[in-house]
Amino acid sequence: MKLVKTISCSLVGMGLLIGQAIAEDYVIDTKGAHASVQFKASHLGYSYVIGRFNTFEGTFSYDESDPATSSVNVTIDAASLDSNHAERDKHLRSSDFLETDTHPIISFVSTGVEAGTEDSLAITGDLSIHGITKSVVLDTVHIGNGKDPWGGYRRGFEGSTTVAAEDFGLPAWVGDVEITAIVEGIRQ
Repeated sequence: MKLVKTISCSLVGMGLLIGQAIAEDYVIDTKGAHASVQFKASHLGYSYVIGRFNTFEGTFSYDESDPATSSVNVTIDAASLDSNHAERDKHLRSSDFLETDTHPIISFVSTGVEAGTEDSLAITGDLSIHGITKSVVLDTVHIGNGKDPWGGYRRGFEGSTTVAAEDFGLPAWVGDVEITAIVEGIRQ
């Protein structure tokens, strides 16, 4: 009788574990050039400066059945800013803007994930730029997932947010800055 109770308890325990959501962990594929972080900012109100950050890394966890358990963590080398104009990039890295010598890292750490319609998510998190941290929401779309030709498994997302430059200690005349991240993660 004791053996039957033990087996029953074990099977119930296994059933509970199987029913629980299990998040999958991913590393963002920056080495294979399957990820990007881009920005778009006003230039004096007459046009836009569009650029990217060439060096960044990150991870995310994702559970299709329970997106609220998901998380994201990204760090960006602020000095890797690239607007396709060397003199402008030097100015953007200077004390007039990002002060990359003093504030070398831009980061995003999620604090919550909310499922939207179909493949959309609202990822709330702490964005740190120029030594200032603010809560923002990344409007995110799940692009797709599946096996890759090398035996791995990948999943991709695109997320974007718009922030006021002055909220991060940058010149107010810059106005709003759109930030977009397109990431492909390799499941670990």
